[in-house]
Amino acid sequence: MTFNEYFEPELLEGLDSMGFEKPTPIQEQAIPIILNNKDIIACAQTGTGKTAAYLLPVINKLIKNPNERINTLIIVPTRELAIQIDEALQGFAYFTPVSSIAIYGGNDGSSYEQEKKALIQGANIIIATPGRLIAHLNQGYAKFNHLQHLVLDEADRMLDMGFSDDLNKIISFLPGERQTLLFSATMPPKIRALANKILKHPEQINIAVSKPAERVIQGVYLVHNPQKIPLLKSLLQGKTLRSILIFSSTKSKVKELEKELLKLKFNVAAIHSDLAQDQRNEVLRGFKSRKIQTLVATDILSRGIDIDSIELVINYDVPGDAEDYIHRVGRTARAEATGVALTFVNPADQRKFKNIEQLIGSEIKRIPLPESIGPTPEFSPEKRSASRPKRYFRNKK
Repeated sequence: MTFNEYFEPELLEGLDSMGFEKPTPIQEQAIPIILNNKDIIACAQTGTGKTAAYLLPVINKLIKNPNERINTLIIVPTRELAIQIDEALQGFAYFTPVSSIAIYGGNDGSSYEQEKKALIQGANIIIATPGRLIAHLNQGYAKFNHLQHLVLDEADRMLDMGFSDDLNKIISFLPGERQTLLFSATMPPKIRALANKILKHPEQINIAVSKPAERVIQGVYLVHNPQKIPLLKSLLQGKTLRSILIFSSTKSKVKELEKELLKLKFNVAAIHSDLAQDQRNEVLRGFKSRKIQTLVATDILSRGIDIDSIELVINYDVPGDAEDYIHRVGRTARAEATGVALTFVNPADQRKFKNIEQLIGSEIKRIPLPESIGPTPEFSPEKRSASRPKRYFRNKK
């Protein structure tokens, strides 16, 4: 398959300007189905190109049948993903008359008014988080009578975040006759139940579920908690890496880790839910442009954020959900590149890490700790250890 087989010249020009040369497997399978107006339930891991898989055929339909109505609603779990999709859409549709807006919380009053205006006048494509969209729907001016496409992106994540009731409410405002496209990284029973409720005779696509990209070099360090900062310092200091992403489990830990790395004179910034939206945007722009070398984040960035050429991902804490490991390490080795993903596993997290290895179907390479950092804990995931490390770790300078 080539893009030339399916798309109008204006869209092909946008693809060419963005450096898109050939479709990914998810795009090869999804694009013909969407152009044939069939519903889809697609399971695809992060980094497979699923955003373009649904945006491109929708844009192409709008080129052929231009109008000033709301044609497509894309619902996503986070504001970061909404912004990213809108940015990608603007690139693809640069040479077309297709209009769009991202609708999400955390903005000022002027942004809300701009969103209201777009909903009333009819931007072609709306990308929205559930809570913010419901705020508009409750006011009565947002009309989706002519909607042709509903896209649920990261559907499993939305259900995990408790958006099930919100999704049902939003769908109640939409016409029954529409094309519905459901994209999810995993397919637990609750996603199947949602699909059975809102999709009509969907085509199913399954792309590389629950496996990190082959180009990701994975490794694990078994550590006691006080060894994590010294190990991080030894891994980062003196390295010429341009782009490093570190995941920690909570926003409080992210803040603490940022402070520790700033003390060590690293070029680092953090992103978490306590930051205002303009601050988060500024941090992401700095990281994308390489002005910021190291970004510390919670799992808010593990899905959906499209930042190419991240050379190293570090799981400072093991994610609570084994599937989140796939999404975290999927931030590297994108667009045919290679990357490295390292995970720090303390005794209390060994059982969670064993679940990850069972999910991906292989054992991740254990890397010995540098001698200066001290001995490695025993790997015993069967017994969840809560024992404290030896005192000399605690006092070690």
